[in-house]
Amino acid sequence: MEKAIFETGGKQYVVEPGNVVYVEKLNVPTGEEVTFSNVMMINGVFGRPYVSGAKVVAKVLKHGKQKKIKIFKYNPKKKYRKTQGHRQPYTKIEITKIEA
Repeated sequence: MEKAIFETGGKQYVVEPGNVVYVEKLNVPTGEEVTFSNVMMINGVFGRPYVSGAKVVAKVLKHGKQKKIKIFKYNPKKKYRKTQGHRQPYTKIEITKIEA
């Protein structure tokens, strides 16, 4: 089975064809194909830093936002309280093929 490590959004992902992965939001419409050329490893062969001519092809399944997290800051005895919320956007992709 082919295995690859690719980089997108400042993170690295270990994938095989057929895997479904959540990555940082991509500006690609749903249903389109996206190609990642920053491939760091294919089948145990590492590049320095990337493997030349290698790419990972994936299909965009959907876009969305993760669960909300709450950020609460507090200073005792100073009457300082601050509450914030954040929802990180993501793109769900399915790996279709890995090309060397």
